[in-house]
Amino acid sequence: MTELKPQTVEKCPLPPITPAMRLKKWLRHEGVSLRRHPLSYLVRTLCRLAVAVTVFSLLYLIVDILVKGIPNLSPELFSLTYTTDNQSMLPSIINTVIITVLALVIAIPLGVGGAIYLAEYARRESPLVRLVRLTAETLSGIPSIIYGLFGMMCFVTALKLGLSLLSGALTLSLMVLPLILRTTEEALLSIPDSYREGSFGLGAGKLRTVIRIVLPPAMPGILSGVVLAIGRIVGETAALLFTTGTVAKLPQSLLSSGRTLSLHMYVLSGEGLHVGEAYATAVVLLVLVLGMNGLSSLISKKIGGASH
Repeated sequence: MTELKPQTVEKCPLPPITPAMRLKKWLRHEGVSLRRHPLSYLVRTLCRLAVAVTVFSLLYLIVDILVKGIPNLSPELFSLTYTTDNQSMLPSIINTVIITVLALVIAIPLGVGGAIYLAEYARRESPLVRLVRLTAETLSGIPSIIYGLFGMMCFVTALKLGLSLLSGALTLSLMVLPLILRTTEEALLSIPDSYREGSFGLGAGKLRTVIRIVLPPAMPGILSGVVLAIGRIVGETAALLFTTGTVAKLPQSLLSSGRTLSLHMYVLSGEGLHVGEAYATAVVLLVLVLGMNGLSSLISKKIGGASH
């Protein structure tokens, strides 16, 4: 008997998919979607348009700041002492870091502690919890100038702290406290109750359950609120006009007056004589915010990965 050899079938190569073919396929799909679900197509188109406008606006602002600010960066802008000739921003950078750290040191323990009480210890949906949530949401919508006036009357005048970094940090801590409180509470409430029940079933107490079981998986959400708080602190101007002053020098203590980067940029642009230096300050401010947010995101990923 002769052995039959299997026949090999040569495969025809598929034609390459060109961008024109992709566009034609996409247009055909969009046409079918428009005919079958016109309302859904309209909503999806509006959402796409909103995303496009948002991304374009953000890119336009960033490119405009970089194009107008980078050419005006010079070593004189980072001198240790501010003069009318160099318009140095180094004292403002140091003041910004001091106020940001000090405000977070005050606001984070109060916000996280209050959120832990509301989410873990207080009876959920009780009148007290609803009152605190309503108050926090109301305080989040108050204009920053109101916080500045309150800080001037309370910290600067009543407590006799004067126009100082401490007065500004206390005022900014009040501003970001509702934000940290609400984001932390939402992060804690997103943790399934089965985690708590399993911990209680193994004999762990309330405090140990909160610290070891609930907080680690909620930490990325908590740090997201901290990132938003950093952005608001660094970019704040109105509240600091009434609490820290506009002195452009290195602080001798927390009771010294000083200006932050946002205040420095506001003063330079308001004078109209150093607009280029104001754009250069905006570049440094943008890099500083991106650096702080990136560091917070890195810490969030590290903690989130360790919790899993």
